[in-house]
Amino acid sequence: MQAIVKSSLKSAAFFFFLLCAASGLAQSATNSNCEPSFPFAQGWLGADAAYSIPFADGRDLWIFGDTLYGDERRVSGDEPTMVRNTVGISTCKDGHWKLDYTIRHDAKGKPLDFFQSQHKGTWYWPLDGVVHEDGLWVTLLCVRNSPKTTSAALGFEICGTDLAHVTGLRGDPQDWKVSYLPLVADAVHANPSASTVIEGDYLYIFTLDEDGKRPEVLTRIPLPGLNDPSRNLQYLDVAGQWQSGLEPGKAKAVMEHGASEMTVRYHPELKSWIALLVDPNIFSSQVLLRTSPRLTGPWTDGEVIYKIPEMQKDAPGYDADTFCYAGKEHPEFEGRGDLVFTYVCNTLKPQKLVKELNIYFPKVVRMKMPITGKGQE
Repeated sequence: MQAIVKSSLKSAAFFFFLLCAASGLAQSATNSNCEPSFPFAQGWLGADAAYSIPFADGRDLWIFGDTLYGDERRVSGDEPTMVRNTVGISTCKDGHWKLDYTIRHDAKGKPLDFFQSQHKGTWYWPLDGVVHEDGLWVTLLCVRNSPKTTSAALGFEICGTDLAHVTGLRGDPQDWKVSYLPLVADAVHANPSASTVIEGDYLYIFTLDEDGKRPEVLTRIPLPGLNDPSRNLQYLDVAGQWQSGLEPGKAKAVMEHGASEMTVRYHPELKSWIALLVDPNIFSSQVLLRTSPRLTGPWTDGEVIYKIPEMQKDAPGYDADTFCYAGKEHPEFEGRGDLVFTYVCNTLKPQKLVKELNIYFPKVVRMKMPITGKGQE
């Protein structure tokens, strides 16, 4: 994304850039001959999340969560050497894939989280984002430590959601400017962050309701109101009407069984929205694809399109401590009739990260698109 420009000629070019950014088909034509990969390089030794956001100039931004770094993986007790989030910029030129990682550093060279926590005792997991006007808007999940009450507990809990506004995208990511805007407080227990998309005059955000059966509800922010997102947030109620704020108990469940992270992307050739996610049931090995003709639904329950090999008990090298998650679609790398997505595998025993270098980075799957028409009416 370009910085804010001063001349009318540059303004026209910038407007053209934004129009191009909205065209997934144009980006797909550029990048569909590249196969993403995530080598350990530049001190980056693995991460999860892996949302991708195409820029109009052919670059892709990759957003990563907890990131291992250094000259080798290190774990002290159960604490890996890591920062809580990083980014990467990929390019595809003549079929050649290149990915440059960015781990922020302070003035003394100490690694830092790319997105800096604004709340004491917490950190951010950045999730999905969109390009709009002078920069990038990224949802930030606030996270804090929580006692591990069972062997399956992962030791963290969610503490609300913020929105980041990132500018200066033409320059080195080390120099990008990030401002932080409150979105939803901890007490709401519903987090607008799972996936974001601009349609019409709104930024829509799929929102996991943490209570009950954990449905996915839908929120939105008018684009002119992005600079004050908490004040301008709206939610879709059970009657299908948009209301101010966010009251999960009164919101429509657009997906009965929601996910904390996924992608929702429109496919004009299919006249359908596609949601791709790993089955939200804990420790599931299934990648699901849901479809709908509209963001508001109705959404299909989800077709199982892939079973993650690392979690199949009869697979060579199977490890009962390994679990997989973070399913994301990347349409800009899809050719005609393709589906491209990533997932990440992790371990319940962090010490295994030191030697098991075949996990904890995005795995890429390219397959035939399993649907041929629009979602259910």
